[in-house]
Amino acid sequence: MEESLIKKLMASINCGVCGHRYEVDDINVLSHNQDLWFLSAICPDCHTRCLIAAIVKEGRVPEVITDLTEAELDRFRNAGKLTADDVLDMHNFLNNFGGDFSQLFSQK
Repeated sequence: MEESLIKKLMASINCGVCGHRYEVDDINVLSHNQDLWFLSAICPDCHTRCLIAAIVKEGRVPEVITDLTEAELDRFRNAGKLTADDVLDMHNFLNNFGGDFSQLFSQK
């Protein structure tokens, strides 16, 4: 696993002292051996230094928990990627949406 990915992963945790989230630039990889990584981090808010020991295993894909049917999963799996126009269309819709879900879902 690449150091940059490990640093991004560790940047998703918070400082144990003040709760501020670490930033990628605040984390340094000290060493690693196979799945065991040693990192140091400095909190950007309270400046507390900490040592992190993390075991990161590659290759295991997490199980997906969903209430979608197989047909729905296939439909979304084969759908095209979102485009900038799709995002703009949703933005415009939400901008003009009054919040009446009953009326929205009764339209056909």
